[in-house]
Amino acid sequence: MNQKVRDVMTHRPICLPADASVSKAARLMRDQAIGDVLVTKDDRLCGVVTDRDIVVRAVAEARDAESTPLGALCSSELVTVRPDQNADEVIRLMREKAVRRVPVVDHGRPVGIVSLGDMALEREPSSPLSEISGAPPNG
Repeated sequence: MNQKVRDVMTHRPICLPADASVSKAARLMRDQAIGDVLVTKDDRLCGVVTDRDIVVRAVAEARDAESTPLGALCSSELVTVRPDQNADEVIRLMREKAVRRVPVVDHGRPVGIVSLGDMALEREPSSPLSEISGAPPNG
């Protein structure tokens, strides 16, 4: 299959600046029914914060969510892809790096995000993973 990342990614990812509070990110994740926020500095990707990061690195450590900046929590060892990369390369990269979501960047700026769910929906719309990925979130 010769699909490009731009064909399967979620466009216009949710981004917050590195100095935004953890509580702002948590509210945004809840309101948008998403599990991650891309973290930027000067409009360039500098990290990713997931709902799990908030639980493990903020809540479990009793950090104040209003005063703790996202930059203090975010995963900075980033795995990224370009919009013009082959989608099969992304699947291999996700397996190799054991990640479920990969930011899509163009010249350092976030333009999308691609997830295992995106790939499953695109590859086999009737698969169980696709059905789970397409289901509305709990809440």
